[in-house]
Amino acid sequence: MDLIESYREELQLIRKPWTRVWVGALLAALIGLPWYLPEHITYICSLIFIYAVGVQGQNLLIGYTGQISFGQAGFLAIGAFTFGHLNRLGVPWPAGLICAGLLAGLFGILVGFPSLRLKGPYLAIVTMGFGIAVYQVFVNSELLSGGRMGLAITKLTPPFGLSEETFNYYFNFLIAAGFTLLSYNIVSSYMGRAFIAIRDNDIAAEVIGVNLTRYKLLSFAISSFYTGVQGGLYALFIGFLEPNMFTFMEAVTLFVAVIIGGLASVEGSIMGAAFVILVPQAFSEFKEMVPVVFGVTILLVLIFEPLGLNGRWMKMRLYLRNWPFR
Repeated sequence: MDLIESYREELQLIRKPWTRVWVGALLAALIGLPWYLPEHITYICSLIFIYAVGVQGQNLLIGYTGQISFGQAGFLAIGAFTFGHLNRLGVPWPAGLICAGLLAGLFGILVGFPSLRLKGPYLAIVTMGFGIAVYQVFVNSELLSGGRMGLAITKLTPPFGLSEETFNYYFNFLIAAGFTLLSYNIVSSYMGRAFIAIRDNDIAAEVIGVNLTRYKLLSFAISSFYTGVQGGLYALFIGFLEPNMFTFMEAVTLFVAVIIGGLASVEGSIMGAAFVILVPQAFSEFKEMVPVVFGVTILLVLIFEPLGLNGRWMKMRLYLRNWPFR
């Protein structure tokens, strides 16, 4: 929407002075929020922050690279159970989260190899098969999943006398903010431009010097790393793990968040994460309606607003900026 005059200006995260003011006000509001909200609202906000990490990774793969994946539930489970086992061994949580992300990223590279030959629905079926296979492995392996008892996770002790909900809020907020900055840097780098070139036309991208093998596998690895970290954060937040938490519906939920929030948009990823968390809360007494709401919303988005919630927000900003002129 804004006229960009230089590459340096394009690399700036916040370009306009008034935008800096609004972003500062938003951050101040988010920092002060848990002191004024009920605990159950703070709990929901923490879930949104956790899901925002995974949705950003999914968007880097689907929105920016154009590689459709329905195997995120498998990466989520790998990250969560990796963190769970390391947690039981007494490994510090930073190392646990990094290891969870790295192992999920390694499996992401393996799953990414079919993307060198497959596209569209064929790639989606392959990744979906991976997610289902991982679920079956954990369901049938007591050694990996803890069996019927699951895995108990030792939660972090809140410092400074904070309540558990308030501490979880700030903890997940800071990690989500860090991954958001990382996403912006990836998108603005040569790597992000290579992803976009592959999405738009992989043959043309290869002609101009983009290594398709490297960047397709890299997109799967980064996306899986994000999802693995999300799994570790989720395990630490819930304090318990069992395989039925990572069914195929988790992959569908992340996919819905990407489509509704907005493809190829970091802000849209956060909006989509908020959507898929808030809708089940709004329909808590009619849980069978949640898939219906997701499906209907996707149809409405694809028909009336292909850019998702972020696209609608951008149009509102443009309208307010140009008002009262048309």
